Amino acid sequence: MTSRIATIAFNTFREAVRDRVLYNLIFFALLLTAASVLVGQVSIDIGRQVVINLGLTSVSLFGILIAIFIGIGLVWKEMEKRTLYTLLARPVRRWEFVLGKFTGLVGTLIVNASIMAVGVFAALYYVAGKFEPGDKWIFVALYFIVLQFIVITALALLFSTFSSPLLSAVMAFALFVIGTFAEDLRAFAQMSEGVSRWATTAAAYLVPNFASMNVIASVAHQQPVAGALILHNTLYALLYATGALSAAVLIFEHRNLK
Repeated sequence: MTSRIATIAFNTFREAVRDRVLYNLIFFALLLTAASVLVGQVSIDIGRQVVINLGLTSVSLFGILIAIFIGIGLVWKEMEKRTLYTLLARPVRRWEFVLGKFTGLVGTLIVNASIMAVGVFAALYYVAGKFEPGDKWIFVALYFIVLQFIVITALALLFSTFSSPLLSAVMAFALFVIGTFAEDLRAFAQMSEGVSRWATTAAAYLVPNFASMNVIASVAHQQPVAGALILHNTLYALLYATGALSAAVLIFEHRNLK
């Protein structure tokens, strides 16, 4: 079982690495990080903050785009190429296929984020000339970004099990945008009354809370991140991704592939 999931994950990783979309997005992320060096040199007093803000935002945004654009095609491409039927004809269960695809894409995103993070640290050292003790919190911000990748990949995979690539992309991106403002949505729900309060509260807690996973601004100012927040975000992201993946497996298990 484990070997079958690992094989599917490795093949997914290999296919994702070959995808041109991947290289284009990594190129633009590194280009934006390089641009932050120029902006940082112009703004002498806030050069460090500019590089960290723009650099980590680039890692987050372009990683999310990679997760969506590659994640929505994980199931659809296999069906279009008819390779899915060959794969499922072997002793491979559908849930193993879904889990293998998810693991492979998350692994790809972690490798890409690591490459882009090296670019951010290189840009920071170029502008500041040294690293400060407070820069260690950048690793926490990167960890939270990876948690965002795990959640959005699970959602993209979920949508790809029952919808077209275009509609899957729209839904995944819409949830990302709404989830970025999840805290505001929850505050709005508290101010509502009656039925609208129940509806907005349900919506606020149903969408992924990406707002709590964004500590880029505080990290740029070298502010520490509480351990309780790290634990909360870790458990939240894992539980949310597990729920989305379980729904994806449930839908894929009952989908008529003929």
